[in-house]
Amino acid sequence: MPFPPGPFVRCGFSAALLLLGLMFAGITSTGGSEHPATAALPAAFSDLLPHFLVEPEDEYIVKNKPVTLSCRSTPATQIYFKCNGEWVHQDDHLIERTVDPATALPVMQVTIEITRQQVEKIFGLDEYWCQCVAWSTTGTQKSQKAYIRIAYLRKNFEEEPQGKEVALDQEVLLHCHPPEGVPQAEVEWQRNEDVLDPLSDPNFFITPDNNLVIKKARLLDTGNYTCVAKNIVARRKSNSATVLVYVDGGWSEWSKWSACGADCSMWRSRECSQPSPGTGGKDCQGLDLQSMNCTNEQCPQTVSGAEDVALYVGMVAVALCLTLLLIVVVLVYRRKKEGLDADVADSSILTTGFQPMGIKPSKPENSHLLTIQPDLTTTTTSYQGTLRSRHDTAGKFSMTNGPLLDPLPNGSHTLHNGKLNSDTTEFVSRLSTQTYFKTLPRDVANTSYGTFNFLGGRLTIPNTGISLLIPPEAIPRGKIYEIYLTVQRKEDLRLPLAGCQTLLSPIVSCGPPGVVLSRPVILSMDHCFDACLDNWAVRLKKQNYEGAWEDVLLMGEELVSEPYYCQLEAETCRLFTEQLGTFALVGESLHMGAAKRLRLVLFSDAYCSTLEYNIRVYCMDDTQDVFKEVMQMERQLGGRLIDEPHVLLFKDSYHNLRLSIHDMPQAHWRSKLLAGYQEIPFYHIWNGSQRYLHCTFTLERLSLSTCELTCQLCVWQVEGEGQSFALDFNIAKDTRGLDSEFLLMDSNATALAGPSAFQIPYLIRQKICGSLDAPCPNGADWRMLAQRLKLERHMSFFASKASPTSVILDLWEAQHFHSGNINQLATVMADIGKQEAMIFLVSDGEC
Repeated sequence: MPFPPGPFVRCGFSAALLLLGLMFAGITSTGGSEHPATAALPAAFSDLLPHFLVEPEDEYIVKNKPVTLSCRSTPATQIYFKCNGEWVHQDDHLIERTVDPATALPVMQVTIEITRQQVEKIFGLDEYWCQCVAWSTTGTQKSQKAYIRIAYLRKNFEEEPQGKEVALDQEVLLHCHPPEGVPQAEVEWQRNEDVLDPLSDPNFFITPDNNLVIKKARLLDTGNYTCVAKNIVARRKSNSATVLVYVDGGWSEWSKWSACGADCSMWRSRECSQPSPGTGGKDCQGLDLQSMNCTNEQCPQTVSGAEDVALYVGMVAVALCLTLLLIVVVLVYRRKKEGLDADVADSSILTTGFQPMGIKPSKPENSHLLTIQPDLTTTTTSYQGTLRSRHDTAGKFSMTNGPLLDPLPNGSHTLHNGKLNSDTTEFVSRLSTQTYFKTLPRDVANTSYGTFNFLGGRLTIPNTGISLLIPPEAIPRGKIYEIYLTVQRKEDLRLPLAGCQTLLSPIVSCGPPGVVLSRPVILSMDHCFDACLDNWAVRLKKQNYEGAWEDVLLMGEELVSEPYYCQLEAETCRLFTEQLGTFALVGESLHMGAAKRLRLVLFSDAYCSTLEYNIRVYCMDDTQDVFKEVMQMERQLGGRLIDEPHVLLFKDSYHNLRLSIHDMPQAHWRSKLLAGYQEIPFYHIWNGSQRYLHCTFTLERLSLSTCELTCQLCVWQVEGEGQSFALDFNIAKDTRGLDSEFLLMDSNATALAGPSAFQIPYLIRQKICGSLDAPCPNGADWRMLAQRLKLERHMSFFASKASPTSVILDLWEAQHFHSGNINQLATVMADIGKQEAMIFLVSDGEC
């Protein structure tokens, strides 16, 4: 009997010895016949190939539970599994040998277990499959392939149902696109938490693409509709959509005409009751009471003669009396009015030429113009600089009463004598009442605003890395805009994510939308990915006027003709935009090498008077705005920072994040954690809808006198990168408050207008642009400036602008506002060979 190839090569010498032993046992058990291994078998056995009674089936791994594959074959002398082209080790097989009582043929059954780790090792390269191979004395047979997949169901629906108001008997269509999942999610619909069954209620129909159709809306169909997606892993519910079925009122039939009355008229009526208006439906239109004159024949006959004459005489007498009374009243009223006018005229003589303080006389003709006289000596905490050049102290700006700065309802304006109202709450409430400022959020703590003209300026939200640079000449001359900048919180605005997309930046709004800009402004904001576009497809999303999100830019494939352009840096994105609005970066990994940056931060209670002591570990997107939000929250909780933040690269490998604590002095401390570690699921982090997550380690000291705590806290991604914190501190001493060096308090004003917002003086900037914009044969122009500043990747973008140098300097200003060294830029200019740069070296006092 020949050796089957394959498995015994893999299993080694011991497996071969085992086969020889089995053969020898067969020889000795048959009394030494010529063909001892088959003597006890049917004569036809030597001519049969094995066939499979049971073949392995496709399986799904749920969470971390392994799956079992089985197969059974007859006649078979050997049977083994091969997975992804590799033989499974013999020790991993569980083999059972039996004999078919009907045919006396040998039957072999084998089972193996497949774990999540085995599948994940080749995830993304190929699908994981296993196949059974059986041998007989004649040859081999292979079973069908069984595919093993990791089951999951993402959290966010790709499309959720939207609420509607529909008329009675109207058709209703509710859309639903379930989250991505393996296996594909099944969809059911609920109304007010009750499952809808189209078989029992044919008024409902679920389309093949999971949308719900209500064929004819009934009053009982009013309710909250929810799309439910489920597979073997999880069950997800969409946001509920409210469907309101309303009934417009209908008129009943007219009643019969009434009998003709004494006034020789008759009437008829109808009611709004067929049907009555309901659930917000419209009332009936038209009259509900109608009258008409009777014909002479229908009028009731009255008595004529002396009685009629007396009646008419009495009516005439009453009419004359009323007329005389009315004439007397009119004459008295006119006499009194003339006396009152004279009194008013006399009193106005006493006040001629007098105007009370604080009340300005109205402007006669051009009352629609607002003239502003800047107060160059005034500075406030939220506004610095002036609206005019520092040498022009007598000029005034005029601004039409256009759609960007309407007067307030009380007739006043916000800008007087160059001062800007520093009350952010008043600014938000005032502007949000006007239709073109509806996008302004209510979170005044994360909003900055200012008033700007053609000299430009800068808005900054402290400690968030978010700023808006408004270059000179970006606002047309003669215009003054009130501009705001804000970072949206998750409760303010929801950005729907589809498939494997993840949020990579804060959601930032600048506005008002629709302002006219002469050149791009630069919006700077942090991001939290590895900045390698080979690993990512990163899109810039913008919210349109209807509230929907649109892709406006694919990073790395920018077109100079588009109104948006991005400069991507290691931790920051600079967006050139000619349109204000709400923006965010959304990424989708191209392979498992893509990584997001997580900032790991540890907090504990500042004071502890009990035996229990908590350590909170935050895992957040590595952006300054999220860090600021967590710091503010911990300050309210009375927490303290107990170690420096660490950064962890979290890869798109579908592996979870684990946290554990070790090396505590057992004589003084113990952990109340029952398991060896805590775990945050991969999708909770990768999705990005929750920009920070945290785990709490509850420790217990054995005595209140124990205050010193030493331990090691580890955070790592399974089969990925990890970070550890070596903690050694006294829990009774608040040695590091939240206002530490890790939260650098930004003391700069949130709004700067005019020259104070820029490092390069305005006149020098104009000279540099005039010197470098014109092409130079030896290359000593704006192109060399871009190369020296390491911006050569954007040459085509700069070249598309009227003044390439000006755009380069705008970007330099955005990058180096806090840390820029003007002398370094002067050195670059000197290297290019432009002597104008020497003016930079003049001291600030001389400038």
